[in-house]
Amino acid sequence: MKRVTVILALASGLFACAAPASSPSAERPDLTVAATPPASQPAPPSAATEPTAAPTPEPLAWRELDAVGPPAREDHTWTVDAAGATAFLFGGRDGQAVMGDLWAYELATDTWSEVDAPGGPAARFGHEAAWVDGIGVVIFAGQSGPTFFNDLWAFDPEAVAWRELPAAGDVPVARYGTCAAIGPDGRLWISHGFTSDGTRFADTKAYDFDAASWTDQTPSGDLPVSRCLHGCWWTADGTLALFGGQTTGVTALDDRWVLVDGAWQQVDGTVPAPRNLYARARLDGATLVFGGQGLDGGRLDDGWLLSDGEADAAPVTVEGDGPPGRSGAELVVDGTRGRVLLFGGLGEGGALADVWELGGDPVPGR
Repeated sequence: MKRVTVILALASGLFACAAPASSPSAERPDLTVAATPPASQPAPPSAATEPTAAPTPEPLAWRELDAVGPPAREDHTWTVDAAGATAFLFGGRDGQAVMGDLWAYELATDTWSEVDAPGGPAARFGHEAAWVDGIGVVIFAGQSGPTFFNDLWAFDPEAVAWRELPAAGDVPVARYGTCAAIGPDGRLWISHGFTSDGTRFADTKAYDFDAASWTDQTPSGDLPVSRCLHGCWWTADGTLALFGGQTTGVTALDDRWVLVDGAWQQVDGTVPAPRNLYARARLDGATLVFGGQGLDGGRLDDGWLLSDGEADAAPVTVEGDGPPGRSGAELVVDGTRGRVLLFGGLGEGGALADVWELGGDPVPGR
């Protein structure tokens, strides 16, 4: 299997996904997370140049952080602002309560603070969130008990205020467990989901922030089976991709689809084991997937890399122990410090409130 190396570069704040040539000895791909080292300074002309040993790489590994903040929860959202400085957490549930609180995680200091911004969306779980430049954190849909939502809310960190966004046009049916991502056109795209009468959807819609209106983007032809608890994202070449989730009678799915030229196409290749409610983070040229609920109902603790344009997903190799298996957790990317962070989720013993860091240095020569 092709070796995959992902380098999280500190200097530029970008995430580079490279796929070196296949090697007969490369049996498993690996994900490498690290800062780009500073350029070396040339020695003075009079100084003798001596060979230096290559630095010993730090292997990719998980580390639990001492960051006490929000109560334990699953099915929340965690969204990084445009500056890459703060990740805003909203909502979720803990098995008893449904939450509507808002928290800010400062990436530079690994500290939490609760944000006092009254008048926001109703408490919910299973919603979606995205950062929209000029608007802030946008929240869509979700559920609270028997109530399902299709509303749009925006939190402006500068004003420390919420506002509900107007929505005309082909407004989506209220739903839980949809997926959402900001497209290259600046619109919020959503696809699939589940609603109060047990219906699962296979539709795709887009919200235009300037027009404050939804349009139906569901293509004709074959569609990914109706589902919820999946994820979707936009690839570097402007393709909407969708993976996994749950459908009627099937706890977890493992199919992968892309929306190309107005039609859904299934990707045939190696895929992660079936899962729903997995955590995911968008890197440059790839999507990192972690955990989720498996086909047998158990919680998974593995990581996978789904590279743009590659049919085969690649398991992520790390050293040592990582986070216990969980579903309904969230991943965010910290570009400044070259790492990925994980918060919360539902483990075998209940809801979690732990923060984990995935990081490491690039291996020289790869």
